[in-house]
Amino acid sequence: MFNTTLCYLEQDGNYLMLHRIKKEHDINHDKWIGVGGKFEEGESPEECALREVKEETGLTMHSWNYRGIVTFVSDQYEAESMHLFTSSDFSGNLIDCDEGVLEWVPIGQIPSLPLWTGDRIFFRLLRENRPFFSLKLQYEGDTLVYAALDGTVIPCSPDF
Repeated sequence: MFNTTLCYLEQDGNYLMLHRIKKEHDINHDKWIGVGGKFEEGESPEECALREVKEETGLTMHSWNYRGIVTFVSDQYEAESMHLFTSSDFSGNLIDCDEGVLEWVPIGQIPSLPLWTGDRIFFRLLRENRPFFSLKLQYEGDTLVYAALDGTVIPCSPDF
């Protein structure tokens, strides 16, 4: 299992979303996600989030909220432990991202974008301002087949 971060920057009721269209053989191809990536050796979750946000967006986070841990299990890919952050306290100017196109998207419009099913679940938890959570998502191919929130099985739907 490897560790990653995912961060949603918020400004004026919008999240900064990354439309993953630039990399070949990308598990997230044509999906909309936040910014983040794999830990480097010795990094903490916060250090990884700060570095990845800066590298992918050009923006510097000054404060952030550590919202939860999402465990991804797949029949096709290595398991992943993703550390989820949000921030509305950042500065700088957006740069071009080599992984896709960055766009500010109204939070209410995000569910209509091409997303992973499990992402819809944690977006709901973020909207509800749920305290720190642990979410396990298990996929077979692109299909979410199992979800558990804080150790309790939930429906594989964002509307549970």
